[in-house]
Amino acid sequence: MNDSPPVVLVPGFWHGGWCWGPVAEQLTARGIRSVAADIDGHALRGRAMRARWARPFFDERSFATEPSPVARITASGAAAALADRVRKEGGGRPCLVVAHGMGGVVATALAELAPELVAGLVYVSAYAPVNGVPAGSYRTRPENVAEKALQLLVTGPELIGAARIDFGDPERRDEIKEAFYNDLDDQAADAAMALLSPDGPAGIAGERLTVTEARFGRIPHSYVTCSRDNVVPLALQRHFIKEIDAVSVFPTAVTELDSSHAPFLSRPVALSEAIADASGVHAEAA
Repeated sequence: MNDSPPVVLVPGFWHGGWCWGPVAEQLTARGIRSVAADIDGHALRGRAMRARWARPFFDERSFATEPSPVARITASGAAAALADRVRKEGGGRPCLVVAHGMGGVVATALAELAPELVAGLVYVSAYAPVNGVPAGSYRTRPENVAEKALQLLVTGPELIGAARIDFGDPERRDEIKEAFYNDLDDQAADAAMALLSPDGPAGIAGERLTVTEARFGRIPHSYVTCSRDNVVPLALQRHFIKEIDAVSVFPTAVTELDSSHAPFLSRPVALSEAIADASGVHAEAA
């Protein structure tokens, strides 16, 4: 392994650490140590709703109305849990934290909470609210008009405490693929959809986070934009970059990818190159 900081890969809503597998392989080949860390409420840090596995018949009404078992999870709580993982992986060194989608909210909160743990931030088509506006409020911004994931929600997040999608609905399979994985082949997209968690905790999207120039603002950062993203549209990604720059000492280094919301699956080589570049820059800064 080379002298660059360890890399912690943070998935976004509905995804788990599994999605970073192809990128982790590429980073290993470059001599960069990395680990994927599930955020609270997802994958191995999640809890299953009863209606998801009801037998013998699937009950659509129960699926849409059952209160989420991850409703109480917040961005600050998830950030504290992520801090423990980053501290462990770093072993006394700060880590490069790479965050996707709504995982960017957790990574931003981490950087403000414990900047000493973060050598740098790489946002990958990620939410990065820094001025006290909840991430969920950006859904009504004009930059989000091309977004296609909200129409997949089975009910309002405020009713059940989560952004819930039935990823197993065969009638909406094509819509789900178009929203998340429009540049993957059918086999890869179906495999990924089978692994998604149905609930994204409303407490993460709804928490107001404010960062400071003295803490978050002094951490070097990069942003990887995805031009074909239908979950976080390109216009919204660019808006977040402007907000980050307004509170940061360092300007945002931007890498542009022609990718869907899942560049870790469709463009792992290009994405790992962007991460490796950031890793080298932040190693020099440290």
